[in-house]
Amino acid sequence: MNKSSLYRADKTDAQWVKSTFSADQNGCCVELAAIDGGIAMRDSNDTGRPALCYTREELAAFIAGVKAGEFDRFL
Repeated sequence: MNKSSLYRADKTDAQWVKSTFSADQNGCCVELAAIDGGIAMRDSNDTGRPALCYTREELAAFIAGVKAGEFDRFL
């Protein structure tokens, strides 16, 4: 599936999930949802804005980088 197809995927009934670590962040949460062919990501404070969409492989590579500490400098 190409990236434009991910952005066109229907997100109407998506089951959005956020980390339990987000609970104490004053509503500042990133949410993920499985969509046809990939994963959608959005800001829980502004759910009306378009979600960012990634393939499962892209998200897996990002999560691996997070776990490895590659993004710690942004915290």
